[in-house]
Amino acid sequence: MLCACGINLDQFPTMVQRALEHRDLFSRRCIVVNGPVIIGAGPSGLAVGAGLRKQGVPFVILERADCIASLWQNKTYDRLTLHLPKQFCQLPFFPFPPNFPEYPSKYQFVNYLESYTKKFEINPRFNESVKSAKFDEVCGLWRVRTVVGDCEVEYICRWLVVATGENAEKVVPKFEGLDEFNGHVMHACDYRSGEPYEGKKVLVVGCGNSGMEVSLDLCHHNALPFMVVRNSVHVLPRDIARKSIFELATLLMKWLPVKMVDKILLIIAWLKLGSLEKYGIKKPLMGPIELKNTKGKTPVLDIGALQKIKSGKIQIVPGIKKFSRGGVELVNGCNLDVDSVILATGYCSNVPSWLKESDMFSKEGIPTTPFPEGWKGKCGLYAVGFTRRGLSGAAFDAIRVSQDIARIWNEETRPLCHSFM
Repeated sequence: MLCACGINLDQFPTMVQRALEHRDLFSRRCIVVNGPVIIGAGPSGLAVGAGLRKQGVPFVILERADCIASLWQNKTYDRLTLHLPKQFCQLPFFPFPPNFPEYPSKYQFVNYLESYTKKFEINPRFNESVKSAKFDEVCGLWRVRTVVGDCEVEYICRWLVVATGENAEKVVPKFEGLDEFNGHVMHACDYRSGEPYEGKKVLVVGCGNSGMEVSLDLCHHNALPFMVVRNSVHVLPRDIARKSIFELATLLMKWLPVKMVDKILLIIAWLKLGSLEKYGIKKPLMGPIELKNTKGKTPVLDIGALQKIKSGKIQIVPGIKKFSRGGVELVNGCNLDVDSVILATGYCSNVPSWLKESDMFSKEGIPTTPFPEGWKGKCGLYAVGFTRRGLSGAAFDAIRVSQDIARIWNEETRPLCHSFM
């Protein structure tokens, strides 16, 4: 009896024994998982776990942090809310409470995820960092090496679900002279509130949703933000006629091609927001949805930053040439004296640093096959949270992954002993 990746399931116990006999020296403790190993306890990993739990499939979730959804809990600013309406952000099998607002706060979302984890009895193994994951062709199984404190552990499993997502590591560009700058420098993942910056001049590097909202928050705390806009960016109103712009776009795409929907969205943006080029914000040649789908570049959904830009309370500046001890020189030759720098320069996948010898992911750590077919690779490898379509995309893939694994597990596997020391 063969599984989808060619493994003879009748010989699975023998294969496990062979893996144990040939395990390499880095592993001191070995755990055999009678089901998949899921890497990452963010929304993507939790959604896969819930799907497997509903179908009776055992699993293990490994999480390097000490909590679920560590990006949301530990690396986001206080005033953050979901950018899309809650119906597009809920995970499978468990809607948001009806009393939640249309755009839940980060604290409400974390509470929702904690309730989700409890409901589906998901128990991640926290503080366990994956160092490598490799498919062993000799035994036909995945071998996942982790570190827990001073202890090394090796998991052996038939299925591996990569759920670390597109935003696993912060991106910190290199700028000439930044080490010499005598002010405070931080990445946006460490920013919580503009309160400490009252009366300060702050350079915000980046004009995506994070850069816009950090700049807006600084304004609310009477700071003086300068926002670097180096590249073109689409800015759309979050709502139009009391309806989410995302909801409108989703509806239009059921009937119209992407390019036509993009034209409609840009007309709406121009009518509601006006031309932004005179403020230093240029729009890309490619439309917002097409750009998101092909390049992964998310349009900014305005929640008030544009008003501050138009009034001059957020000042737009061009790209950075170099930093000096007391400020920054811009590419147009102007010099700014600033007290602090906040790098709203985004995040990236870390998959290439630990997933070995796989052609499913690009060197940037994104599945090479685009949505909606990028969720399944070879030999029991799966990906969730890499669709470039936010939480709704992660939920979509999580259902397919859990169903695919459950189909094979329920039909073809036998219970095994869970661990060997």
